[in-house]
Amino acid sequence: MRLHPDVTSRRVVRELSRKEKTEFNKLQKRLRRNAGNAIVDYNMIEQDDRVMVCLSGGKDSYGMLDILLSLRASAPIDFELIAVNLDQKQPGFPEQVLPEYLARLDIPYYILEKDTYSIVREKIPEGKTTCGLCSRLRRGSLYEFAADIGASKIALGHHRDDIVETLFLNMFFGGSLKAMPPKLLSDDRRNVVIRPLAYCRERDLAAFADYKAFPIIPCNLCGSQENLQRVQIKQMLRDWERQYPGRTETIFRSICNVAPSQLGDTALFDFSSLRAEVDTDLHLPAIRAVNL
Repeated sequence: MRLHPDVTSRRVVRELSRKEKTEFNKLQKRLRRNAGNAIVDYNMIEQDDRVMVCLSGGKDSYGMLDILLSLRASAPIDFELIAVNLDQKQPGFPEQVLPEYLARLDIPYYILEKDTYSIVREKIPEGKTTCGLCSRLRRGSLYEFAADIGASKIALGHHRDDIVETLFLNMFFGGSLKAMPPKLLSDDRRNVVIRPLAYCRERDLAAFADYKAFPIIPCNLCGSQENLQRVQIKQMLRDWERQYPGRTETIFRSICNVAPSQLGDTALFDFSSLRAEVDTDLHLPAIRAVNL
């Protein structure tokens, strides 16, 4: 583990034309508004919270950190932000990129070093999907470290599209109706996970990353696996969105508007106790033939 102290300089947005500046300002306001609304709706961040912001080197986590920093500056409450990256020892990982980037921000940060790459390669046969084990190992390491530093919240960079994709992954391949909640209490009740980007669209975050020129680090472990179930779901949703614009947003709204009595989970709704209200004082009329 390497600890790096606070510094006060901030990263500067790349040079933009007048039109680009206008579009960038609109985009930035939309992302901040969406993240702010999600934080308020789910009470994600509270007074004196210590929020561990998980930074992978991808566009989403960079965007999340940038947005949280800007929201903190104008928030009516005080809270800490601590950036944490897990260096999983993937071959060719540019380990200097994140420290150099984070050193420009007014935020403390940690680089955790743990060789989960070798574990995944050892356990998963060649050609098989690595994401499941990789994410479990990464999540376990981050949860443990959050407890070590006394973090009250763990912020992950999942956005609206991730949440919708996960819904269909669980439906199509897991036989369950669940997604990623914007706020989650871990099974051991030691960590609260928040997803401030839950209302944000992936294409907005991609455009934001381009404007800000974030130093993106690709995942070489699984990023090239074209047969991933998530890749297939993502393509399905893209096709739907092209054919029916706004469908992804509608699906996301349905996740936030659940009617348990209209599903079939007996643990979620008491179907067995349903009884009709019948007036037992009423009597059937005499039976007679009816000509149709």
